[in-house]
Amino acid sequence: MTGNPASLVAAGLLLGMVAGFVMHRSDFCMAGAFRDLFLFGSATMLRPVLLMSAAAMVLLEVARVCGLVPLYPFPLFGIPSASNLAGGAIFGVGMVLAGGCVVGTLYRIGAGNVAAMVTLAGLMTGSALYAEIHPVWKRLADATAMPALGVTVPAFLGIEPYWLTTPLSIVAALVVLHWQRRGMLTRHTQVEGYLQPWRTALALAGVSLLSVMATTMPLGVTTSYTKAGGWLLDRVTPGHVAELHYFRALPLNLAATTPLGEVPLIGGPAPGSDAIVLVQVPVIAGIIAGSALSALLLGELGLRYRIPARQYLAALTGGILMGLAARMAPSCNIWHLAGGLPILAWQSIIFTAGLLAGAWLGSRIIIRLLA
Repeated sequence: MTGNPASLVAAGLLLGMVAGFVMHRSDFCMAGAFRDLFLFGSATMLRPVLLMSAAAMVLLEVARVCGLVPLYPFPLFGIPSASNLAGGAIFGVGMVLAGGCVVGTLYRIGAGNVAAMVTLAGLMTGSALYAEIHPVWKRLADATAMPALGVTVPAFLGIEPYWLTTPLSIVAALVVLHWQRRGMLTRHTQVEGYLQPWRTALALAGVSLLSVMATTMPLGVTTSYTKAGGWLLDRVTPGHVAELHYFRALPLNLAATTPLGEVPLIGGPAPGSDAIVLVQVPVIAGIIAGSALSALLLGELGLRYRIPARQYLAALTGGILMGLAARMAPSCNIWHLAGGLPILAWQSIIFTAGLLAGAWLGSRIIIRLLA
């Protein structure tokens, strides 16, 4: 691998630490946002998630117009298909069962949550398991592909993105102003060091923008889970990974380099060092470290494991489902909600629809488990 990856790694660590710190301080849980909507009819945490997507829409479009976005649409966004809907639905179920998404799991690990560590094990397991069904799933995805839609809504309509993002941003601003005036963005709490979720939403939108500017891609971590799962699978069954078609794929293979570090944009799910590792792994480490720092400063750092056994089972099951779904969709909630939805990528729009349906179903399952 050519280029100078040191600056890319440092940027990933820094962005990850910022994300982990603010998410821990506000307990910014996207899984909780969707779960609470269906379990309790509360949109308190969903509003900041919507604010994150709206703010990212504004920031990314301004950056694009100013020539600060290296590649548009971002790499790894492609033609939509029904697989985006199914993957989103399964991801939604897993997210609710696990009690955290792929990023929420990381910041909880940083603070010492043992159930989140179990979820991470499930994520890696599910990601590796996907390789076994990849040929069948790819045929389904190809059969239900919708190439006539293109990659984004503006491309489908044949217009510049700002003709859509501008009115959508104005509407979003008016809605947010309404929420702010009625105190619907503020959570009333006396917890020391608490950061209001709307502030975290804005910070995550900024982190997504900086990630695009530095790496050409928004925040994403799940391919690294697949790499880790594949590495572990190769330890258990030597040679099996090499036989699986999925691990021979190279979905990121562009004649371009990252703006920071000038690392070739080449990588895939197979274990080994490539651009995906250099982009994602530092972010993963940074999120865990940032959350650990926040917990340490608040005097909250320590292992928390005293929960019922069925919660550990739910954490593992939810992690496996999210790992599978993140490959089926493809990718995860932070990738779509803070990266694809803001640019009106069809894959992300369809994934979000599936995510809502899956979160509803997951909430019904949780009610049954708690009954």
